[in-house]
Amino acid sequence: MQKARIKLASTDIDKINKTCQYICDIAEKTGVEMRGPIPLPTKKLRVTTRKSPSGEGKASWERYEMRIHKRLIDLGIDERALRLVMRVPVPEGLNIEIEMIDV
Repeated sequence: MQKARIKLASTDIDKINKTCQYICDIAEKTGVEMRGPIPLPTKKLRVTTRKSPSGEGKASWERYEMRIHKRLIDLGIDERALRLVMRVPVPEGLNIEIEMIDV
């Protein structure tokens, strides 16, 4: 049996949740077996820089952080459901990966 594994990644959690809800609605309408959305660990990219442009003065630092949120959804394969998932509106800044896996 085959399944479609959908991986979502974005810096904006609202975009991911909206797209996951859209995919969940498709699974409910078509009656396809679905697992997820499974939250994967959030990757935190941190950058620390000095505030002063030259090396003189107070040693104060600024810390910046970018979080990359990820979700995983497994869908049972149904031609109609897969066609609907392909038409999901993908907002800008959201990475979506669909791969077929054997179970």
